[in-house]
Amino acid sequence: MTSNGGKNKAVESKICILGGPGVGKSALVVRFLTRRFIWEYDPTLECTYKHQTTIDDEPVALEILDTAGQEWTLHREGHVRWADGFVLVYAVNDRNSFEEVANIKQSLDEIKKTNVQCVLVGNKIDLLHEVRVPYTEGERLANDWACAFFETSASDGGDEIYELFHELHREIRRRKLLETKPRRRSSAHQMRNVFTKMFKTQTSKVSSPS
Repeated sequence: MTSNGGKNKAVESKICILGGPGVGKSALVVRFLTRRFIWEYDPTLECTYKHQTTIDDEPVALEILDTAGQEWTLHREGHVRWADGFVLVYAVNDRNSFEEVANIKQSLDEIKKTNVQCVLVGNKIDLLHEVRVPYTEGERLANDWACAFFETSASDGGDEIYELFHELHREIRRRKLLETKPRRRSSAHQMRNVFTKMFKTQTSKVSSPS
């Protein structure tokens, strides 16, 4: 039973979409938010969307930053620090974009000073005759990063588009729970404190006048 009229407070996740120009970042976001596909976007327009949804029977408030068609540069450090997790997108018909997401992930880890929460997404699988990055390579890279991997098509639409955002939220939530969980002092640390107190007690007895 909750104290706010029976409604649970929405769990928040801030998600940033990153990848090379033309890989379909905006198309994925719009497909997720509206279930529609739009062919043309302003490549210079950076947008933040707020989206209320339910994930695992829990109300969730997502903030999604679409970095549009701009190239990744370190001046986006503010975006990196703002975000809880990242959707890293490449196009399966563009090997350069695949190599670029690897560089982006390395930069994210350096800025955050940790292995960031992310999902790896290979977009444009509808272009079967143009594939330059096979599924196995994306899967291998995701395994190296210990993150989820999805192949999809923003054009065709598919359940995996919704699942990738949901899965990233789950990972963000898990990390937040771990970070807020109080840490128990180690038994070795506790024993060291006991011996230190005993030593101080013995020393004070020896040094006291008879």
